[in-house]
Amino acid sequence: MHPVVPALVESAPLTVADVLPRAVAAGLVGPDRPVAGFLDTAGVLRAVEGLRAAFSGVPDVLHTFAAKACPLVPVLRLMAAAGMGCEVASPGELRLALAAGFPPGRIVLDSPVKTEAELREALELGVAVNADNLAEVERIARLRRPDCSSVLGLRVNPQVGGGAIAATSTATVHSKFGVALRDAGAADRVADAFARHPWLTRLHVHVGSQGCPLPLIAEGVAAAHRLAAAVDARVGERRVTGLDIGGGLPVNFADDRVTPTHAEYAAALREAEPALLDGRYRLVTEFGRSLLAKNGFLAARVEYVKDAGGRRVALTHAGAQVATRTALLPDAWPLRVSAFGPDGRAKTSAALRQDVAGPLCFAGDVVAHGRELPELAEGDWVVLHDTGAYCFTAPWSYNSLPRPAVHGYRAGDGAGVVFATVREAQPVEEILRENGLDHADALLDGPGGTAG
Repeated sequence: MHPVVPALVESAPLTVADVLPRAVAAGLVGPDRPVAGFLDTAGVLRAVEGLRAAFSGVPDVLHTFAAKACPLVPVLRLMAAAGMGCEVASPGELRLALAAGFPPGRIVLDSPVKTEAELREALELGVAVNADNLAEVERIARLRRPDCSSVLGLRVNPQVGGGAIAATSTATVHSKFGVALRDAGAADRVADAFARHPWLTRLHVHVGSQGCPLPLIAEGVAAAHRLAAAVDARVGERRVTGLDIGGGLPVNFADDRVTPTHAEYAAALREAEPALLDGRYRLVTEFGRSLLAKNGFLAARVEYVKDAGGRRVALTHAGAQVATRTALLPDAWPLRVSAFGPDGRAKTSAALRQDVAGPLCFAGDVVAHGRELPELAEGDWVVLHDTGAYCFTAPWSYNSLPRPAVHGYRAGDGAGVVFATVREAQPVEEILRENGLDHADALLDGPGGTAG
């Protein structure tokens, strides 16, 4: 039985101001539920439609969702129902994608460090695999059976440079990803690998994500397109049939505007290489953040307020455990923060310069420094905007804090909002089990140890 995609309601998109008061009234957040994530179902589907429309003129394209951006089974199942494929980068993500209902043939496995067991499982299932390096190509050659249905590719690094954030730039000179194309003899070694292995039919390239401008991303994809033609010329026949061009569309965290768009991304590709989207190669995309980030928010209760050095500090339940990059690299990953009262309605009082800090026991656990906001008080709510990807679904377990609940929402009848629980808040008992409760006596003297 195929899952049914929720119908898009033809009305104005719901805002945080529409949703949070109703979440408070429904008891989804409160004194005993002081932090939760929320996802806009209709917004996600609109983003998928926008991506598909941007590539509507391409004869053959598989859009995959990067599971790492939001690896929650209900979200993945929504993507599968919307016709997306899934890009995974670990055994856990592969199992999540399968559990969500993605057919193996619409799953792509990318990872720079795959074990033989991971490769064997993917090849037996028929999952597409992008080898990270030439040694992995030879490993696949040993493991692959003649009847294997997996589409097999090789990741290359066009070495076109980095963007504004080094950690999310994957096409630098010394990047750990792919075969470094500008190194001496590298392009020839890639062509030789395709010549030796007729089952190798796809090239994969991914320049980076947040902080990488569209022309830089397009330059890297164009380099892979040129390499495909060179490989075919070297082999003496058509060998490369597909290009996996990755994802990486940056997200605007400054305001509500969606910019750049997937349409602007496609236009940048055409400008860099007009033939790139002409259908000669089957394309695969791997977008994640650009589909989810602006369709989610975090709500966290203000537990205490204090003054330090002449500045107000609001101590909340959302910090580095759910917005890790923002706390550790605030200049690279700033988030918008809004203030709401205990009832979830927007505060309109005079602005005050204040810090918004989290619950973790280290000084850097601050998500907003010196931000002008309506004066926060105990019991208020702060909202971290644009956190639908890589935030509440990729928590940092510092201080053994529980993972927050996640709720989807959509417009209901009239002015109502319908909520659906995507993930329950993590119980403390689960934290105990994750931290070795079943082996509590393992390090004490006595029986039970393993002899070496």
